[in-house]
Amino acid sequence: MARRYFGTDGVRGVYGEFLTPELVERLGRAAVLWSGAKTVFVGRDTRGSGPALEEALARGVVSVGATAVLGGVLPTPAVALAGYDLGVVLSASHNPPEYNGVKFFDGDGAKLPDAAEEEIEALLDEPPSGDIGEIIEAGGSAERYVEYVLDHFGSDLGGLRIAVDCANGAYSALAPEAFRRLGADVTALFDRPDGTNINVGCGATDLAALGTAVAEGGFDIGVAFDGDGDRMLAVDERGLPIDGDEIVAILALHLGVELVAVTQMSNLGFHALMREHGIRVLTTDVGDRYVLEALRAEGGILGGEQSGHVIYLQDHVTGDGLAAALLLCAALAGRRPSEAAAAMTRWPQAKENVRVQAKGLTPAVEAAVAAENERLGDEGRILVRASGTEPLIRVLVEARDEAFAREACARIATLVTSELG
Repeated sequence: MARRYFGTDGVRGVYGEFLTPELVERLGRAAVLWSGAKTVFVGRDTRGSGPALEEALARGVVSVGATAVLGGVLPTPAVALAGYDLGVVLSASHNPPEYNGVKFFDGDGAKLPDAAEEEIEALLDEPPSGDIGEIIEAGGSAERYVEYVLDHFGSDLGGLRIAVDCANGAYSALAPEAFRRLGADVTALFDRPDGTNINVGCGATDLAALGTAVAEGGFDIGVAFDGDGDRMLAVDERGLPIDGDEIVAILALHLGVELVAVTQMSNLGFHALMREHGIRVLTTDVGDRYVLEALRAEGGILGGEQSGHVIYLQDHVTGDGLAAALLLCAALAGRRPSEAAAAMTRWPQAKENVRVQAKGLTPAVEAAVAAENERLGDEGRILVRASGTEPLIRVLVEARDEAFAREACARIATLVTSELG
């Protein structure tokens, strides 16, 4: 059965349009009925719509006899680590402030597989039961999470000058202080959320301000989180981006792992570096939950996405922006970030997001992509896919020749616009 509401990462949409309090209440009730959960732990990011959706979700949870434990503003990995019967995060991750979403974690901190999401959707019309549960406020959740991450992933950062872009999101009150507690000299950026500024011109989706701050301020490194804290990207001492592929590459070499898992978006230069070092690469569909599933199936501990999901399963259960940033700082081992990132030679990539009316690729688009890929052979690739969270078709062209990549990307994007725009 095709999922109607769930996408790549939970249920997500513009608040008050697709994503309404009524839908979130139904999702809360359906998830409890599906899981049999007695206690449900709820966290949210800093969007203005968060409190209303938190209230709606709690209504759904208690309407079938379960207890809703409200943790307040928390990064997504804090909810995954909490260990309740069911975890729920109210967040649209990296999306703009007008969006919000619902993400579920099982009792082991794992995101739900597609089949489970289908089963939850099948229960959306179930009515409340005769039993009414309770709502509990959970104080101290954020501090317990930070202590755990520092204990398991922290190292001595004395002497490190770091700029921390909090995306006006869930890490605003947590991440800068965490780095200070490890001895770093910290400058916090975009750490004043007001409900309307999450991810706006900042964070892991927009590194420009962080890059300028690092280059002009003489920092050793800059790190940027997304709004809910499960993604992290960095800039080097020159203010130039270090993407998720490079971060995973740095960690793979530093940690000495035997295999890594990445998505089909991963740069071909990453694959070349892993082959050079005898590290097996598992390639999955786009989405950090598919990376997680592959790691668990193969017994791996390290993986990630180019977009900044970095997953390290030693003493953790999911991707964690703060843990990834601490691991990256430790892996530098006194080197400049640019030196560490230079181990991987990135193939030129051209990307374009095309806003569309319908996400299904037409035969004309599929034929054009197939023809271009045949033409490229081993010299590159073209990937065209629908976004799982927005009305977009994402076009990626990767080739040894940068000019060809840009030209082919523009050509495919124009075709997508004419066919689906």
